[in-house]
Amino acid sequence: MDPEQLTLEGVPAPRARRRPRAATAAVAQTLPVARVCVDLPPAHLDRTFEYLVPATMADDAVPGTRVKVRFGGQDADGYVLERVATADHDGALVPLRRLVSPEPVLTPQVARLARAVADRWAGTLADVLRLAVPPRHARVEAEVQATEPALVPPPSPDATAWADYRGGSAFVQHVRGGGAPRAVWTALPGDVDERWPAAVAQAAAAAVLGGRGALVVLPDGRDVDRVLDALAAADVPRWSPGVRGGAVRLTAEEGPAARYRAFLAAVRGHADVVVGTRAAAFAPVHDLGLAVCWDDGDPLHAEPRAPYPHVREVLALRSDLEGAALLVGGHGRTVEAQALVASGWARDVSADRGRVRARTPRVQALTSTELAREGAAAAARLPTPAWRTIRDRLADGPVLVQVPRAGYLPAVACGRCRASARCTACHGPLGLHRADGSPTCAWCGRMATDWRCDECGASALRSVRVGSERTAEELGRAFPGVPVVVSGARAASGVVAQVPDRPALVVATPGAEPVAPAGYAAAVLLDAAVSTAGSALGVLPDAVRRWLTAAALVRPVGEGGVVLLVGDAEPRASQALVRWDPAGLAERELDERAVLGLPPSVRMASVTGTREAVTAVVQRVRAAPLPAPLDVLGPVPVAGAERGAFEPDVRTLLRVPRSAGAALATAVAASLGVRSARREGGTVRVQLDPSDLG
Repeated sequence: MDPEQLTLEGVPAPRARRRPRAATAAVAQTLPVARVCVDLPPAHLDRTFEYLVPATMADDAVPGTRVKVRFGGQDADGYVLERVATADHDGALVPLRRLVSPEPVLTPQVARLARAVADRWAGTLADVLRLAVPPRHARVEAEVQATEPALVPPPSPDATAWADYRGGSAFVQHVRGGGAPRAVWTALPGDVDERWPAAVAQAAAAAVLGGRGALVVLPDGRDVDRVLDALAAADVPRWSPGVRGGAVRLTAEEGPAARYRAFLAAVRGHADVVVGTRAAAFAPVHDLGLAVCWDDGDPLHAEPRAPYPHVREVLALRSDLEGAALLVGGHGRTVEAQALVASGWARDVSADRGRVRARTPRVQALTSTELAREGAAAAARLPTPAWRTIRDRLADGPVLVQVPRAGYLPAVACGRCRASARCTACHGPLGLHRADGSPTCAWCGRMATDWRCDECGASALRSVRVGSERTAEELGRAFPGVPVVVSGARAASGVVAQVPDRPALVVATPGAEPVAPAGYAAAVLLDAAVSTAGSALGVLPDAVRRWLTAAALVRPVGEGGVVLLVGDAEPRASQALVRWDPAGLAERELDERAVLGLPPSVRMASVTGTREAVTAVVQRVRAAPLPAPLDVLGPVPVAGAERGAFEPDVRTLLRVPRSAGAALATAVAASLGVRSARREGGTVRVQLDPSDLG
């Protein structure tokens, strides 16, 4: 007798659950099985799944299209990776739920690159595809496109901006001829037609002239606009609908519609050149001939989301996979880029010493030794020689003042005992946003209106760190009647793109320096000791990169250009700036890292999280078969990672030789897959080749 569900009077009986019927729709006659990458976060589901292709989708569900599939009792997004005749799965297959769009937005080249990136950084394919393919915009897809778009005339074969570099002209000619050279380039300042945007544009135009596409990835939108303007001067105009050829701007700040329109122009082959920021490294450029990464040391090139790839490494992988040329350039030289040169994988493209001296400004380091004869005035933040240089050079044009910190007074201390002023709620550092303001915590934002020192009870405050806003205020008082421009992400006017060629004081934080068309008359780089302080990996090359980026905006020595470095910075960094020799510093750093066993001489994985979770992940990696010995460093507590009253997070470093790097990534990914499948507790963050080991 079947069991009976009893019900109360007046209460409706529960509805009987119905099992979903098996699909009875006709299946595609040709290649009826689709292998799909389903957008699923768990690491143990990082594989393709097979689905039947209904006959109604046979013509539209091609590789690269977006689809909806049934997974785990609910609908999920996915991409068709390929169509095959037979399935590897032995059981019954479920058909595709729905075709989201017939537009093939995932090209085979990008899919292969995404898989390589996921494998290299121990991530999942779904995570990488979220970075590579922008969200769909249906209205943009429906826009009418010309069936036969008008062609843009080919660019002129001009490579004058490369004439002063050893191997520069040969690199451009090789790209134009269809080759795949790889170069690390140290750029120099110069006139408008000699600056780095013109050189990048001429290299990209050479790829277009050779019948291939080009991809240029830059740190921010200002650099994107400068390269697009240089491309227009090199006869590669901006792409417009109904036109075949030109360059598109692919950045997130454009907005969803404009970004997706530019993406479709690239995937449909309507644009030859893609210029964009970090995510543009995955742009679907047809027949890629040249990939460019400018200023690879800029932190904006490092992806903050899992699996944390870096643009330089992504483009290096893409160069190998697609047989494209690669150009990694900047005014500075990172240790990672120098490693490419040292290994012979890439060639060095730089100018000889005579050209360097002719095209760069005069650089002087105002250390305490240099200022000893100034007496007590040597301790001033803006010593007399710097003040005198600003006064004299203002008559010839704008003067740039670089300040490493933003804000007014980012950090303050007790005026009596000099103890650091801390928030009473979270113990974060206190700072001032303006002269008459109240101290505010940089962590929780609380205002400490009644603050008193815990050590001596005093209420007076003194400055410890001076930001760009306070610097601009002091310079305005020192040079009355001179306009003062503040450029920075936190400044009231934001990041200023360009300043006119007339006397003005321009105060900017690193990376926010405006461009002066004729160059700055002088530049003063303040608080040099702050830039080289700290224990982070690569702090010295990064400081030199920031200084050189500002110094490159100054006129050459023949036109009176001068750069002053103020402060007792680390001597090796100061000398690299004075000699304008970032490659020498990077080479020395690389040799030291090889001795110490630090990246990029080795491959390293950082595992951070709760102690139990980190221990479980590391134990499985240690048990995995690796072709080389595994060094386990830690676990050690992570500073500033306390979780209330509980113990802080810990970090363990896993280190292997570079030859075993791929095996380490595989072992880490497998351990994360086991953790996901078992639903282990705690939190874990894994990063391959971390940049911060301090």
